[in-house]
Amino acid sequence: MPFLAIETSSEYLSFAVDMPSGIVSREWLAGQKQSEITLPYLQVFLDELGLSMQDISGIAYPSGPGSFTGLRIGCGITQGLAFARNIPVVGISTLAAIAEASGVIRVVSCIDARMNQVYFASFERVNGDWQEVIPALVCNPEDVPLPVGNDWLGVGNGFAAYTETLNARLGECVTEIKADLYPHAAQLLALALPVFAAGQGQPAHEAELVYLRDKVALKTHERVKK
Repeated sequence: MPFLAIETSSEYLSFAVDMPSGIVSREWLAGQKQSEITLPYLQVFLDELGLSMQDISGIAYPSGPGSFTGLRIGCGITQGLAFARNIPVVGISTLAAIAEASGVIRVVSCIDARMNQVYFASFERVNGDWQEVIPALVCNPEDVPLPVGNDWLGVGNGFAAYTETLNARLGECVTEIKADLYPHAAQLLALALPVFAAGQGQPAHEAELVYLRDKVALKTHERVKK
């Protein structure tokens, strides 16, 4: 039975399902309308594939960082759908998802965090798996940690928002930039499938969001209290 990924952390809404032919995905420019269109568009997507939620074995969702409203929408919808079916969920880092989209092995991921800050991490692919070299953090663009060595690819809209500052800070460490890469359901699902295969999916009620500004992982009941 296939697995589903839902991506709502940016201005784009995307879904992905692993079919026998490979991962199939679709995306729409959602802007601020994720709460209105996610469920209707998911139904459209599943109908196109001849599937229903009864066919889905688990759901991957963006655990952050990113637009906190978008993340809450994705996590909440994932929890509701998964709870109804009693299927597992897997949260995937948006920074790792952008790295997965890069097509290279050494990546600096940087997302505009607003408030003149960025979400930042670096990853290196080792034996086919991504290793987090610089753990995810939020900081001012002029204070991002420097990765060791050079030939790193910079990805994410943080590089578009703070081009000059990040170029000055990272210098020769980053030799190429792809600022137009953003989290997508296809990459979320690609990263989640090994987790599901290992039986490491979580119950729906344990789904978490990582909110780096507070440096905590907030469960649903904790987010309601804040």
